[in-house]
Amino acid sequence: MAEEEALELEDNKQPKSKRKLIAFGVIGLVIVLIIAAALWFFIGASDGSADSDNADGAAETQEPVNVGAAYYVGMPRPFLFNLPGASRSRLVEIKVQLMVRGADDGILIKKHIPLIEDALLTTFSSADVQKLTSLAGKDEMRQLALLNVQNTLQPVTGRKVVEKVLFTGFIMQ
Repeated sequence: MAEEEALELEDNKQPKSKRKLIAFGVIGLVIVLIIAAALWFFIGASDGSADSDNADGAAETQEPVNVGAAYYVGMPRPFLFNLPGASRSRLVEIKVQLMVRGADDGILIKKHIPLIEDALLTTFSSADVQKLTSLAGKDEMRQLALLNVQNTLQPVTGRKVVEKVLFTGFIMQ
């Protein structure tokens, strides 16, 4: 009798462990399927909408559309120069950052920093002291700097990479 009870206990243990194993396997498979479906939904939805947006934008404007996050590339050192004035010469220091779209454009700008510095220094040193004392004059200088940087980089990169020139520091003594 004792032998029969021991056999019955062993037989009952084996199917219970198989049931647990099957139950955990099914639960794991369901979880994996849910995760795969969620990834497919989110990744598939974002790829499709980006392609349709780019196709529509490119068809309307015939120019590359600037999409992506804004990246700000700071010039490694401030621009320091003298400007002749009516009564005396002025020392001007301008700290500049460039706004581009996307990490690739940020890397491209960092490659051409000496070229950009030359264009900006040429633009700044040709400024007039009277203009730089007013807010409108500073805005005009900012726009002129943007145009000069874009025109300088256009032959090298083949497109307009810089979207904005920002003055992050402006001191005139």
